[in-house]
Amino acid sequence: MNPPEQQQRAAQVQRALTEHRRWLTTVLRARGVEADGVDDVLQEVNAAALENASQLRDLEKLAPWLYRIAVTSALQHRRRMGRKRRLVERFAATQADATISAEPDPLAWLLADEQRTLVRQAIGSLPSRDAEILLLKHTEDWSYRQLAQHLGISESAVDARLHRARAKMRRALATLSPTLVSG
Repeated sequence: MNPPEQQQRAAQVQRALTEHRRWLTTVLRARGVEADGVDDVLQEVNAAALENASQLRDLEKLAPWLYRIAVTSALQHRRRMGRKRRLVERFAATQADATISAEPDPLAWLLADEQRTLVRQAIGSLPSRDAEILLLKHTEDWSYRQLAQHLGISESAVDARLHRARAKMRRALATLSPTLVSG
């Protein structure tokens, strides 16, 4: 690919990154990236996409390509955070007077809606693929076609994954609060 084609491809990828930022954020959150780390991981996704733009052969598959980069970046981020967390825990264990308070913020408890908390717990207990497809479907309000295009799978696969994910969600909610699901 010659330099003008590379610049044009990089511009197309940059436009796509801007266009797809919202749902990529949802994917990252579903894959376990904390809210305060999403922007950093999105920067990594941007850098990786622009760096590898010349490797993308079919522009029709740009969204699934970005999806794969986002999933890989989320996994790498979680590994890094796990290493940092273990390092901090080891340091805290060596400090005799170091105490980490695990008490929640009382204001957060007052403001939290019990049902939303239960749904979040249920989503958190789901496998990441199931949480991801449910969040994309219901927070982004995407059609099966849009989900299929962005995830690089068929519409029937989207249907099957959503069906299984909803069943798992119902079971998780029933476990957390039987009265919530019984109605």
